[in-house]
Amino acid sequence: MTETASTVLTVVLATRNAHKVVELRRILAELETSVELVGLDDVPPVPEVVETGVTFAENALLKARAVVAATGRAAIAEDSGLCVDVLGGAPGVFSARWSGRHGDDGANLDLLLAQLGDVPDAHRGAHFACTCALVLPNGAEHVVEGRLDGTLARQRRGANGFGYDPIFVPEGDTRTTAEMAPAEKDAISHRGRAFRALVPVLVRVLGPTTG
Repeated sequence: MTETASTVLTVVLATRNAHKVVELRRILAELETSVELVGLDDVPPVPEVVETGVTFAENALLKARAVVAATGRAAIAEDSGLCVDVLGGAPGVFSARWSGRHGDDGANLDLLLAQLGDVPDAHRGAHFACTCALVLPNGAEHVVEGRLDGTLARQRRGANGFGYDPIFVPEGDTRTTAEMAPAEKDAISHRGRAFRALVPVLVRVLGPTTG
């Protein structure tokens, strides 16, 4: 069936991370768009993409382009990570594999906390960064960014979220993002900000999406 502005538009999110799919679906629902977001597990097999980029934008575009090539559908990919001031912006694009094992949140947290063990509170600044890329079957590409500034706690706090959420305290708050309710985190998160910035792009390039 040909998708038009009057139908639900299916856009593939280039991830198998169920947390990210759920998080971005919540944001889309809040914004009342008629875009249906599906993950890689909901479409024909897409070859694994080696994230060889040295920036979040490069990696996001690599992933989105691969999904479009494999599925023929519009694709959104995001690359995000934690950038620590005293580490010169690291882990950055290596956030998910900082400990050497991709996606091992516990090991990544342990290593980072150990590396920052002697760093005074005044110098524990950091920010979450996210770049979202939208790639269309016609080859058009759009990139937006989101950022959340904060500091890093000395030990894990909270059971919500994932990744580095248990140690990240947003600017102006005393809680980690893992201590926040999902809706609270969505309202300020780097992904939330990047994805909200992408919605006007979706409306412009795919046609009206609000009902």
